Parts: sequence; C-alpha cells; structure tokens
Amino acid sequence: MTAGHFPSIEDAIRVAVADMKAATTADLSWVKPYLEEARSAAARGETVALAEHRVRMAQRLGVLKR
Repeated sequence: MTAGHFPSIEDAIRVAVADMKAATTADLSWVKPYLEEARSAAARGETVALAEHRVRMAQRLGVLKR
C-alpha cells in the first residue's frame, strides 16, 4: 500500500474508523485540572462575553500580523 492509497474503499474506511477511535480514546485526564479551574472562574463571574472575546482576539491577531 502506497501512502494514501488503499486497495479498496473498505480498507480506507477501516483505517479511518480506527484512527477516529484512537483519537477519541486518548487519555485526557490532564485536562481535568484546567476544566475545574475554568468552572471555578465562571462560578466567580470571571467570564467574558463572546463579542468581547472576538474583539480581543482580533486585536491580538492584528499585532501578530504586523
């Protein structure tokens, strides 16, 4: 099998499904402390409206593009 070429569509689908399963079963336990901190911050009211977030990100990207 050459890179990116499969003998059949079934083989290609088998590989794609296996890759998707591997990606979704990855160990994400490292995320838990960050998620807990984010939830705590939100409970304290430390949030930013989506519109404000977009403005901030646009400004930061503008600086990076210079």
